[in-house]
Amino acid sequence: MAAAQDPEPFTVPVTVRGYETDTQGHVNQSVYLQYAEHARWSILAAAGIEQSGMVAKGVGPVVLEQTIRYLRELRAGDEVTVSCAFEWSDGKTFRLRQSIRKTDGTLSAELVSTGGLMDLSRRRLVQDPRKAFTELVDDPSVLGLP
Repeated sequence: MAAAQDPEPFTVPVTVRGYETDTQGHVNQSVYLQYAEHARWSILAAAGIEQSGMVAKGVGPVVLEQTIRYLRELRAGDEVTVSCAFEWSDGKTFRLRQSIRKTDGTLSAELVSTGGLMDLSRRRLVQDPRKAFTELVDDPSVLGLP
């Protein structure tokens, strides 16, 4: 019997815009963070929750730590996909693994983030973000939840 393959990660397409480049002609380092943020909000939307819905429920995602490995430069006009996959633990935090890849398959950057879900009134992380996200979204499987 063949082993089950991991599902394809969630991805969102992005076209590099000229104003996102620096004096060397490649994407400014801070723009990679914006691409990653765009993918994170896009995966939440794909699971059925928008930013306004989270605020209405009194919670919001936070990034606690982020690491980027820059591997290949991106230039204006490049077409890329930005992936996003949640990795859940038993604590208050979770990991997000993301990649930025050109359409020819070239890996341009890898990002690993530690995040949490903040109770906006208490200004503290919620105790069980897996449970909270499961209650917020229409399709928890998009976030790697049962």
